[in-house]
Amino acid sequence: MANLFEQNRNYVLGDPDLDLIGDREKLAQWRHKNMGPAFYRLGRKIIYRGADLNAWADANRVEPGKGGRV
Repeated sequence: MANLFEQNRNYVLGDPDLDLIGDREKLAQWRHKNMGPAFYRLGRKIIYRGADLNAWADANRVEPGKGGRV
């Protein structure tokens, strides 16, 4: 798997790299619905680890012609 995010980096809301998977509002909706990538809530700050983002992206990978998700 190719990593879309740096494995050892932490990403915070407003980080432009997070726009790759969704805007700030979409990420908030996913958190509210207990969907999307794993995250840490430290007080009011939301932090995503690069390793968690890559794992989530890999789990949602689709290979057309092979019956959908891998």
